[in-house]
Amino acid sequence: MYCNLLSTPRGLAMICAVVLGMLPSISLSAAELHVGVATTSITPDEPVALSGHMRTRIATKVSSPCTASALALETRDGDQVLDQAIMVSCDLIAIRETVLDEVRERVQKLLPDFDVNKIVLNATHTHTAPVMRQHTYALPAEGVMQPTDYVEFLADRVAEIAAKAWESRDIGSVGWGLGHAVVAQNRRVVYKNGAAKMYGNANHPDFRAIEGYEDQDVNVLCFWDKNDKLIGTTVNIACPSQEVEGRPSVDADFWHQVRLSLRAKHGEDLVVLGWTGAAGDQAPRLMYNKAAEERMRKLRGLDRLEEIARRIVNGWEEAYAGASQERHTDVPLVHQVQTVSLPERMVTEQEAERLKAAVAVSAKDPKLFRKMTWQQTVLDRYERQQSGKLTPYQMELHTIRLGDIAIATNDFELFTDFGIQMKARSPALQTFVIQLTGPGFYIPSERAQRGGGYSAIIESNLVGYKGGQVLTDLTVDALKELWTSDSK
Repeated sequence: MYCNLLSTPRGLAMICAVVLGMLPSISLSAAELHVGVATTSITPDEPVALSGHMRTRIATKVSSPCTASALALETRDGDQVLDQAIMVSCDLIAIRETVLDEVRERVQKLLPDFDVNKIVLNATHTHTAPVMRQHTYALPAEGVMQPTDYVEFLADRVAEIAAKAWESRDIGSVGWGLGHAVVAQNRRVVYKNGAAKMYGNANHPDFRAIEGYEDQDVNVLCFWDKNDKLIGTTVNIACPSQEVEGRPSVDADFWHQVRLSLRAKHGEDLVVLGWTGAAGDQAPRLMYNKAAEERMRKLRGLDRLEEIARRIVNGWEEAYAGASQERHTDVPLVHQVQTVSLPERMVTEQEAERLKAAVAVSAKDPKLFRKMTWQQTVLDRYERQQSGKLTPYQMELHTIRLGDIAIATNDFELFTDFGIQMKARSPALQTFVIQLTGPGFYIPSERAQRGGGYSAIIESNLVGYKGGQVLTDLTVDALKELWTSDSK
């Protein structure tokens, strides 16, 4: 019945209405803003396996530390608390299963009066951060920090800074601004036959197009303390941090250079949260004009991480110039949390047969262990599907209003088309879309799913483009709800 409803516009509207009907009514009023920030390293001091590739990589050194940065927000009317949020940006590939629960459990003990459902974790998607899932890679039993041990280490550190940010909150102000930076390019190349390939060769006779639109917005929030000192900022760009993704060392990728640059200009204590926008089909890798781009970079005397950071910081400065002119101490804060159901992408019989053959080949080579487990998960899903046990994907959706701006989260590597829809249809002056607040499966656009290729094939997608549209519509409706109030 669920899948039948999804096949019609009326069905989609019915589902949206049911979910949104469960939201509490919103009482919106301006209130005194309180802000707190904190940051810490989440880099272990022992060898660790790295996420993000099909091959096993063991890091024995640190190129730049992976960090977690926390922002605590609260609005009050006198002594009455109106709403609150704690948001933590982590240099990780994703927020894997159990991580959020582990953090919330610890924060509940540290802050018994705080509603831990209003904690949001997001990943910057560096491919050189520790593995968090056990049995994903074939790892030695000794000499390497095991994924379960890293999750314990991570949860302790993140909970500590979440509590530290919350306990340090004090009267503050906020400003928002928009800049631009050419950081990401769409990474899917379309050929003459209609097939698409991630990082495909554009210098080919059959090359016809780069597949999708590119989002170059730099959405910025700035926070000042009661003495007008800039203490924190969020930087929202539609680009995963995977410039140095193949390195065998721990590395926060370009966010490390961004933090260093911003702190050099605005104070060593500045806390910087990296928020990755909808960018499942975008990346910092050059797709064309490579020689010209590299020439200019070398003439500037910068490496690639420094070049990317230069562009982001320039975009941030544009936004800051506006944000600093309009600082708000009395703003409405509304933080809504709901669980939405998204249909899983159905596995075809042809896909299942292809993957059975592929798993049989991968199982013969220990070096292909990660690839085999990736393929096997789809066969397991096919079995559930055939037995009638396939259930919708349950996602925790956070929608936040802070003054004139909106924030919306999702678990995925969401293709840019959906993020553009959310921002274009949002009632807010400015909308921040934060992906990778969960495990991080790709959700492709309809055209990408037709074109195939990594990121749009069944192995890459737990939720397909139909689920992506459901997510988009539910998110937009939830944002509109934040602007529907007689008291605004």
